[in-house]
Amino acid sequence: MDRNVITASKDTTVFVEGDRCFKVFESETDKATILSEALNQALVEGTGLNIPRLLEVTTVDGKWTIVSQFIHGKTMAELLDQYPEREAELISRFVEIQMDVQAKRCPLLTKHRDKMNRKISETDLSATLRYDLHNRIESTPRHNDLCHGDLDPSNVIISDNDEAYIIDWSHATQGNREADAARTFLLFLLDGKKEKAKKYLETFCDASGCSRKDILGWIPILAASQSVKGIRHQKDFLHSLIYLKEDELEALDE
Repeated sequence: MDRNVITASKDTTVFVEGDRCFKVFESETDKATILSEALNQALVEGTGLNIPRLLEVTTVDGKWTIVSQFIHGKTMAELLDQYPEREAELISRFVEIQMDVQAKRCPLLTKHRDKMNRKISETDLSATLRYDLHNRIESTPRHNDLCHGDLDPSNVIISDNDEAYIIDWSHATQGNREADAARTFLLFLLDGKKEKAKKYLETFCDASGCSRKDILGWIPILAASQSVKGIRHQKDFLHSLIYLKEDELEALDE
């Protein structure tokens, strides 16, 4: 059977048939992880946000597969690449979309602080540093904003009729919007797009009223969490972020 593959990685292959999008997981992917992603998508769908509808969880060629509504359009990342002269406008719209997400509540999702504490416990950092990072997490305000957890322009699709849809809810939690913004800022940096990261942070702070200090204060925590993934070319950079002091964090977007 011919399949229109749109993305492929070592962990997943995504293909389209008609108006159905199939995310096929490799056999070694933990079943609980796949079912958790599907549950997250179903929970977030219940908030009323514009996201692809979850249609079914099944198997394709013996591999677990999440089937969702396929959205015809272009990702925000594609639009940024295609129209560099519209960067300010597109980043502003991206921030508005993120703030719409953060305005929602989804009380059955995992708490962000619980996920961060678990991830930090899994790192190979020293016990002293892990203790410090755990304390930083516990000192942050306790909020229950809906956090996408992996929101970058490639996870926003602008449909053919100019509606925005947010995809990939595998990392969704409830927590602080500052943490979610810090995660997006970090994703821009990891993608080598420092200028876009700076523009994003400036735009988000202006639109949301959040402070740069509160957002950047999450960077060491998020870098430690990200380091668990073991992506070799990111390791040194992530470890450099973990040890940044407050004044050094402030310089990240300069």
